[in-house]
Amino acid sequence: MTWNAPATAELAREHGLSEQEYQRILADLGRNPNLTELGIFAALWSEHCSYKSSRAYFGRFPTGGPRVVQGPGENAGVVDLGSGWVCVFKMESHNHPSFIEPYQGAATGVGGILRDVFTMGARPVMLLDSLRFGALDAPRMRHLVDGVVRGIGDYGNCVGVPTVGGEVDFHPSYNGNILVNAMCVGVARADRIFYGRASGPGNRVVYLGSKTGRDGIHGATMASDVFDETAAAKRPTVQVGDPFTEKLLIECCLELMSGGVVVGIQDMGAAGLTSSAFEMAARAGCGLALDLSQVPARERGMTPYELMLSESQERMLLVATPANVAPVLEVCRRWGLDAVEIGAVIPEPEVVATFAGQPAFRLPVAPLVDDAPRYERPWTPPVPAAAVTLPPLHDRDWAADLRALLGSPVFATSRPIWEQYDHSVGASTVVGPGADAALQLIPGTNIGLAATTDCNALACSLDPFHGASQAVAEAVRNLACVGAEPVGVTDCLNFGSPENPAVMGQFVAAVDGLAEACRAFEVPVVSGNVSFYNETSGNGILPTPTVGMVGVVPEVRHRPRARWLVGDTVYLLGPVEGEVGGSRFLQIALGLEAGPVPPVDYAAERRTGAAVRDLVRLGLAAAKDLSDGGLACWRLRRRSSRRWSGPAKGFPSPGSVSPAA
Repeated sequence: MTWNAPATAELAREHGLSEQEYQRILADLGRNPNLTELGIFAALWSEHCSYKSSRAYFGRFPTGGPRVVQGPGENAGVVDLGSGWVCVFKMESHNHPSFIEPYQGAATGVGGILRDVFTMGARPVMLLDSLRFGALDAPRMRHLVDGVVRGIGDYGNCVGVPTVGGEVDFHPSYNGNILVNAMCVGVARADRIFYGRASGPGNRVVYLGSKTGRDGIHGATMASDVFDETAAAKRPTVQVGDPFTEKLLIECCLELMSGGVVVGIQDMGAAGLTSSAFEMAARAGCGLALDLSQVPARERGMTPYELMLSESQERMLLVATPANVAPVLEVCRRWGLDAVEIGAVIPEPEVVATFAGQPAFRLPVAPLVDDAPRYERPWTPPVPAAAVTLPPLHDRDWAADLRALLGSPVFATSRPIWEQYDHSVGASTVVGPGADAALQLIPGTNIGLAATTDCNALACSLDPFHGASQAVAEAVRNLACVGAEPVGVTDCLNFGSPENPAVMGQFVAAVDGLAEACRAFEVPVVSGNVSFYNETSGNGILPTPTVGMVGVVPEVRHRPRARWLVGDTVYLLGPVEGEVGGSRFLQIALGLEAGPVPPVDYAAERRTGAAVRDLVRLGLAAAKDLSDGGLACWRLRRRSSRRWSGPAKGFPSPGSVSPAA
């Protein structure tokens, strides 16, 4: 079928659109769309782009505060760090692509989150990742772990941004749908923030970066659907990354921004040229006129449908005044990047495109972006797990229990993973992987910038509300261990199908839990991502609302210690209630995923966090957050830096014991 052929209801279904949505398209346009227009609607109305099942709940988050410079709605959130510096950060998911093709899926996830940050005018200084894998003896799982870890390491190492922290967990619920969440943190001067807005009728639209190929077409719609046994057939929808071009793109864009020749800029992420064009137009209340024949193509015979929907990596869309087009093209030429003027900003709120002198499409902006479908899907409130009756414990072999805990992949050292990452490039890293949180110096200052990612998915499965609020509390504690005060949150909310009322109930409860905790700690949510449809053949993942949090140390005077020294006095701060609900002890030693998740005592957490921050800043203490496994597992893990025992790639066999008990 040709790119300008009339669409049909059957084609709409093949593009993931419901009959109701297809009828709405007909009503919005007052005519039948052609194939290219249908593809554009399908991409922008996909769950991945429109958040149509989750947007109704975003208003529950606290998004403002004295430090907030830019909240949700832009490419990344921005918070004030003081002394004229701001932090730009966001977390995104690349789950489906990473399950299909782990190396490229993870690598392009890193590339995409880097572009979200530097398109705001910030230099990326930190990468973190939050990974969830299935049982190590599940089909393909070792291949998936190896590919994801290498993809993250190779891309970040080559592009020259340190990977300084993150987390990894294992559970059989991820056997058919792993999670790869990537977070990027950047810094910029407060007066040098840029936005993705195509403003100023008469201004020119410039395409820059890699040429467009056929990789990644339908990537956004693929990420908005469940998997089945045919998932491998979707491999062509996975993008292919080039970190060396990304490095050139970072430096080129930052030079253009510093030169004052940029009106607006946005990366071509999910849905490619389609999302950047329509979203930039929507933010500015204008429209665009594009000549798709000018788009640099990597392959012969590419059609408007392919050019608009390709998700080829390392590409940006930029708006400049007519007088600045030549300087923009010259800077891009010096950096060895393709750069072409492909259109102009128009006052009418529509995007119009031609191809080879023929009309390609004409679509209004509002129905595709701001007025995209918004659903309040049916949901059933989750029932928190009840108290569990424990078997007799007086005659247990506690040494065997500890060996079982420490021998699981959950507690084995993650050193074989993070040793593949360059965490010192840039020479600003003060505390890197292996600690509770990462800490860097802002170049040229003594201001410390800290970051962490956290989520206990097991706790969230037992009680989504309290499990999500515990994730926020753990992030606050992790930052306190390097002396940092929390200043902002990004989130990556990973769930199964929103069409399942039970899953939707988990999502709503988790949002409320995150919102309550962020209000209690006075930490605003300034950016985020929702990833639904993480399930295969009806088997969904554990609810995994991952929290990415950044913090600030006004003046770093020393390197916070992450280890105890011989002769240190050890103190346990905070209440000791003997709570084991949702614990790893129940899960691994007793085979029970059960028990009530303890609520967060916000007042106690704030007092303890403040005390720990002060002690660490003064160099009077080394601190460690107690979370999974409690005091026993943490202390025994810290005594050993040995690698995981087990077969190739350094990953453990089920049941193998790593640190000696």
